[in-house]
Amino acid sequence: MIGELPYRPCVGVVLTNADGRVFAGERIDTPGAWQMPQGGIDRGEAPRAAALRELWEETGVMPGDVRVEAETAGWVTYDLPPELQGKVWKGRYRGQRQKWFRVLLTAPDSAIDITRPPREFSRWQWMAPEALLAAIVPFKRATYEAVLAELL
Repeated sequence: MIGELPYRPCVGVVLTNADGRVFAGERIDTPGAWQMPQGGIDRGEAPRAAALRELWEETGVMPGDVRVEAETAGWVTYDLPPELQGKVWKGRYRGQRQKWFRVLLTAPDSAIDITRPPREFSRWQWMAPEALLAAIVPFKRATYEAVLAELL
């Protein structure tokens, strides 16, 4: 039955700094789990607009503080692991179908504010891409590898 469920339409943001490091936030609900900003696309919302909205909601970074530099050619999908199926997103989706954007922070690091409610991250840091891949939850690792290989 899970295999018949749709994928949740979603965007992800590879926020980079001038040194080529990638923003990673530690999930407030899962200590030790790091990820890049991501979230659902609202009905009628374009993926690029959703990416900039999600970036602002999760990091406080305004659209004027970044430059969108690239996006994935297609959509990237992943399935939830069996222990999360039926529990996440009220059981309506089997996983996510994501469009990813590489975005350069053109403002100082002080533009980042992860304390805005509803808070998703307990802390953040700039990471080298390979360090981020080592810190990501295992079921998202293949997705992150593909996205970083395409966009960086």
